[in-house]
Amino acid sequence: MSSASRLHVLSGGLLVALVGFASSTAIVVKGLEAVGAGPAEITSGLAAVSIAMGLVGAGLSLSTRMPISVAWTTPGMALLATTGAVPGGFPAVVGAFLLTGAAIVVAGLWEPLGRLVAAIPKPVANAMLAGVLMKLCLAPFVALARLPMAAAVVLATWLVLFRFARLWAAPGAAAVALGFILFTGDGGRVDLTLPMPVLVMPVFEPQALISIALPLFLVTMASQNIPGYAVLATYGYHPRFRPLLLTTGLASVLTAPLGAPTTNLAAITAALCAGPDADPDPARRWRVAVAAGAIYVVFGLFAAVLVGLVTRTSPLLVEAAAGLALLGALGASLTGALAVEKERVPALLTFLTAASGLSVAGIGPAFWALVVGLLVHLFLSVGRKPG
Repeated sequence: MSSASRLHVLSGGLLVALVGFASSTAIVVKGLEAVGAGPAEITSGLAAVSIAMGLVGAGLSLSTRMPISVAWTTPGMALLATTGAVPGGFPAVVGAFLLTGAAIVVAGLWEPLGRLVAAIPKPVANAMLAGVLMKLCLAPFVALARLPMAAAVVLATWLVLFRFARLWAAPGAAAVALGFILFTGDGGRVDLTLPMPVLVMPVFEPQALISIALPLFLVTMASQNIPGYAVLATYGYHPRFRPLLLTTGLASVLTAPLGAPTTNLAAITAALCAGPDADPDPARRWRVAVAAGAIYVVFGLFAAVLVGLVTRTSPLLVEAAAGLALLGALGASLTGALAVEKERVPALLTFLTAASGLSVAGIGPAFWALVVGLLVHLFLSVGRKPG
């Protein structure tokens, strides 16, 4: 691999890790805090889940030679933020985290689940991805309204590089966004100490298991694992679903006593790793996922620093850079969704549901988009004569 190729892989991995970390760290912190975690426990949990994400994502990508992107459960953390304290305190929450990971392992042992996911029609899967990406692809223009100077520089950097050095457009925009974040914080003190692991002995309280473990499992499967696998499939990657669930579930079980939330497949960062901007050759895109995994591990080691930095600055510029990087993925997914005329109505309804932000029972729009698309697809196709 040439030096330029190595630098591109590293910069692509950095963009993925920045998007995965900066766009939702505040949600993780808020969620853990809401269920009774103290500052030391929050830092420990964030460090543990970041390192787990990095090791699992890099390991799966290396073993499959596919761009497997792993994340924490952002919708699950948003759910925790609205749950509040439960009997037994944070140890009971840790017990719920542990059982959630165990439930994901059990789901991985259930073969029909993998067959069900693989059977999702491609136009519906593409439309779901397009709807998920839509909000992030609007971020550059939202940023222009809120942070006009910084967003204009990020956008101009991307456009110039896209014209003259296309492969460097997304990394260059991300670098400029990161520079603004580093130098335009509120000036508060950032904790430079390394995170110390805090072991929390799990407690199994019935109320915590009902109010946290069960909905967290359902939200993680519906909003992360199933859509994440569907995103991979839209780019032509079909890893076995079972090992992905077994590995992420086991990682969740092992890191739960450190206060870490659930580890699972990613959706948006999966598109960054698996899309053409990662590498023109689909057979080489796994290297970006490995680089992102390594950077997640580094981020985990400096969790205290990054928590202070990310929570004191707006993630909008990072989201803007990510949105620019995902424009190609959005265009490709829309093309795939609408290419087959007889599948156009199910695909459009899937896209609109995903883009709407619909959330029911704590489960996010990606899952409901698949439900709507599949139901409409079945209604319109069952009993219909071919041709």
